[in-house]
Amino acid sequence: MIGVFDSGHGGLTVLRALLARLPGQPFVYLGDHANAPYGMRPPEEIYALTLAGVERLFGLGCRLVLIACNTAAAVALRRLQQTWLPGAHPDRRVLGVFVPMVEAVTRVPWQHSEAPPGAGAPAQLVGVFATRRTVASGAYVAEIGRRAPAVEVVQQACPDLVTRIEQGAPNRVLAQMVESYVAKLCDRLPAGRPDAVILGCTHYPLVADAFAGALPPEVELFDQPKLVAESLAGYLQRRPEFGSPAQIGTGTRLLTTGQRLRVNQVARRFFDRAAEFSELE
Repeated sequence: MIGVFDSGHGGLTVLRALLARLPGQPFVYLGDHANAPYGMRPPEEIYALTLAGVERLFGLGCRLVLIACNTAAAVALRRLQQTWLPGAHPDRRVLGVFVPMVEAVTRVPWQHSEAPPGAGAPAQLVGVFATRRTVASGAYVAEIGRRAPAVEVVQQACPDLVTRIEQGAPNRVLAQMVESYVAKLCDRLPAGRPDAVILGCTHYPLVADAFAGALPPEVELFDQPKLVAESLAGYLQRRPEFGSPAQIGTGTRLLTTGQRLRVNQVARRFFDRAAEFSELE
C-alpha cells in the first residue's frame, strides 16, 4: 500500500489523479482534519503533525508515503527525509507534491542539476499562489532557484481561500477572491502578468477555472494533481518494490482524525466518487 497524507481535504484532488493514473494500486489516505488547516500554524507544529501522520501510515503497513499537502511538504519534507527517515525507517520513503511542480517548471529532473537536451526553456517569470505558510517557507523560490537560477519567482499568499473552499462558498465568491489575489500579484509585475503559474495548494484545483479566467490566456497553469500522479508512476517504475498490486479485500481506504460524517460531506466536493471516511482509532 501507498499512503497519502494531507492536512485535510485538499489531497483528495491528488488521490483522484493517482487513482486514475494507477488504478491497480491500493492507497490509504489520511486526512488530519482535526488539526486543519496547517497554513497558519508555526513550522514546528506543522513538522510534528506531519511526522505523526507519516508514522501512522507506516504503522498501517505503507512503505511509501506521499505528502499531498504543499504546506506540509514545503515545511517538513526535506527535514523528514534527511534527519528522521534514515534512522527511524531506512527501508521506507516519503515523497511530496512539491517536487513534481518544481521539475515541471524548471524542466530539470530532481536527480539532475540542469535541464536535459530537448527539455525546452522554462518560463522566465513564475507566479506562485499558496497558503501563507507555504509562501513564508520560501520553498518554491529556493528549489526553483537551485535548478533554474534565471527563473524569477513571485509569490502571492491567498489567506482564507482554503477555508472558503471547504465551507462551500458560492463560485462567484471564490472567483472574486481569486481575482483579488491575481490582481495583487500582477500589479507587482512590470509586464502585468507572469509567464506561468503554480497553484501551490491542493485545494486550488477546485478553483483552477477561476484562476485561468482571472489570468491572461497565454499564462501557463500547472496542473499539480496530474503532475504528481505522473511523477509517482515514474517513481514506481524505477522502484517497483514500493508499490503493490491490488489484492482481494484491498483498495482505497480513507481515514480521518476528525469527525467522519462532517468530513464525508465536505469530501464530495474534492472527490469524483463516494467518499466514506473512517475515524482513525
